[in-house]
Amino acid sequence: MNTSKPILARSINDRVLAGVIGGIAHRFGWNSTLLRVIYVVLSVISVAFPGILVYLILWLLIPEGND
Repeated sequence: MNTSKPILARSINDRVLAGVIGGIAHRFGWNSTLLRVIYVVLSVISVAFPGILVYLILWLLIPEGND
C-alpha cells in the first residue's frame, strides 16, 4: 500500500500564471480556486508587494511538475 503524498511541484494543468498555487493545492488536496482567492485577499491586505514577491520566489524554487 502506497500512502505517500504527492510531491510539491508547480502544476501544468491547473495554472493561471505559473502553477504555484495549483501545485500547492494539489499537494495538500485543497481547492485551487479557493486557495487563489485566499492568497489574493491576503496579498491585497498586506499591500500586495509581499504576496507578489513570495509568489515569484516560489515560482523560482518549486520545480515544474508533470501532472
